[in-house]
Amino acid sequence: MLEARTPMKVSEAVEKVLQIEAVHNKTETVPLQEAGGRILAEAVIADAPVPPFNRSPLDGFAVRSADTKGAGRDTPVTLQVIETVGAGHVAEKVPQPGEAIRVMTGTIMPKETDAIVMFELTKEAEDGSAITITREFNSWDNVVIKGEEMEKGTVVLEAGERLHAGGIAALATFGYDQVQVTAKPVIGVFATGTELLEPGDPLEPGKIRNSNAPMVVEQLREAGAAPVYYGQLPDDFDLCYSRVQNVLGDVDALITTGGVSVGDFDFLPAIYEKLGAEVLFNKVAMRPGSVTTVAQWNGKPLFGLSGNPSACFVGFELFTGPWLRHSMGDKKPYLQQSKALLGSDFPKPNPFTRFVRGHITFQDGRLIATPAGLDKSQVVTSLSRANALIVLPGGTRGFQTGDQVAVLLLRGEGEAYFEEPVKDR
Repeated sequence: MLEARTPMKVSEAVEKVLQIEAVHNKTETVPLQEAGGRILAEAVIADAPVPPFNRSPLDGFAVRSADTKGAGRDTPVTLQVIETVGAGHVAEKVPQPGEAIRVMTGTIMPKETDAIVMFELTKEAEDGSAITITREFNSWDNVVIKGEEMEKGTVVLEAGERLHAGGIAALATFGYDQVQVTAKPVIGVFATGTELLEPGDPLEPGKIRNSNAPMVVEQLREAGAAPVYYGQLPDDFDLCYSRVQNVLGDVDALITTGGVSVGDFDFLPAIYEKLGAEVLFNKVAMRPGSVTTVAQWNGKPLFGLSGNPSACFVGFELFTGPWLRHSMGDKKPYLQQSKALLGSDFPKPNPFTRFVRGHITFQDGRLIATPAGLDKSQVVTSLSRANALIVLPGGTRGFQTGDQVAVLLLRGEGEAYFEEPVKDR
């Protein structure tokens, strides 16, 4: 029963969430210019070597290295320039002994040449008909060799990688103007509470503006999902149950914010029970967000996040985000971990592991993590400055400036969070 709330370790709760089978495994093909931020559904294989031919990496002269042997300050070598070739063009002439071809960056190496002499190392005749060289060059000096970056048939990007600008460049290099990616899961969002106003509504006595839903919708977008906001659930059990039940068939997962504690109008535990959903956990040994609840119904996860904004945010980042990215095949679904020095005292005792909204800076070669503002679960403004979660273990009596702490980097990719030191998985 839901009344028996035994706190579960964060790492155990994360593992339970990740064991929910991915309910969303559809793929779709999108244009390359729309593929940024998406998860690759299949590996990308090099269809040609890179570069596809031997080429010059700079502006200079393509020469036969044998013609430069013996060149020095006292024994200069003069070569006749027989042609000028720009990138994208191919030399029409074949240099004979004692001849060179003037080339620009990216030009395919002319036949019979095997080295590039940069302009700065030559003395050109006034009419450009000849160059003088005062040093030797070896075969393949200053030449980009065919396939030296990647051979044909090599895996360029693995399935499950999230595409960023560098990945887009690689796809373009190998001629992918269409990309097979994981389709965006449809995730429903409800906010609970009659006290809520939408952002554009004027304030009223006893009411607050709904910050959770817009925040969660954006978190979903950042994680790669297609969010659908269904509005607010009023403090009426039957109506709440009906609205939740009605949307479950249309979404791949459902998020509710608020309504999971033990108050008179916290209906989500009873709704899960009436639905026949399996509750994976209903209390986590963490602050903020200890009341975070996750259930599954017909294989679909139901994320009951706290109604307090910061607790809601942390619950999403620790549980919903990793499940979502994992279900799309992302190879790195968790927040990236690092170590930092605490930038200010944090004297508050921690019975549970505490995730403090923090701001990371780089000072004197070290990461410094400073609380981003007032550390209370209902606080919103600290979220606007937070770029990390500072992890303070449970059972401690506070931390001092300069203490080494673990941090989870928001909008970063990494391994799973563990209370103990991270181990290879």
